[in-house]
Amino acid sequence: MKNHLLLSLLLVIGLSVNGCATTGKPINERRHGDIVLMDQSIEANASQALKADNEIEENCHVNVTAYNGMALVTGEAPSAGLRSKIIAIVRTIPNIKQIHNAVLLAEPSSEQARTNDALITANVKAALASINTIPGFNGSEVKVVTENGVVYLMGLVHKNEGAAATEAARRTAGVRKIVTKYEYID
Repeated sequence: MKNHLLLSLLLVIGLSVNGCATTGKPINERRHGDIVLMDQSIEANASQALKADNEIEENCHVNVTAYNGMALVTGEAPSAGLRSKIIAIVRTIPNIKQIHNAVLLAEPSSEQARTNDALITANVKAALASINTIPGFNGSEVKVVTENGVVYLMGLVHKNEGAAATEAARRTAGVRKIVTKYEYID
């Protein structure tokens, strides 16, 4: 019960730090609305397809995050065969331009590890929101995903914005590694 309350609290914090209005739509969004909907569709379709496979559902922990047509696949699979099966399923999802496979060969992470990752994500989002030295930049323009202490940063950014976001994440407690998947505007 405590974990569910903590996760709910983190979700609320994440939404408010992410700059969402009451509609849930990000206030600062560089992607066209159709692209945002396409990314949401990629995530939903991938989740549904992966959950439909009993072997993956019972033995793996996997998430798919899409940004501008790039699918970031994170989580854990206990064998190379299951890891390959996960990526093969994700490849069948329409509108994916590129797949970044970050599925670890390991047993699924614990609830405590996932809660810790959620806390790291919230802290990185807060650090990004505090970047005020770049005119016109809002930290909510960077998507943050954390898996096993590894922070993935995605977004359409200028090079100086990406560098500032990466540095802010680097200074956040609990971050083991940072992987950037930016698309640069300049």
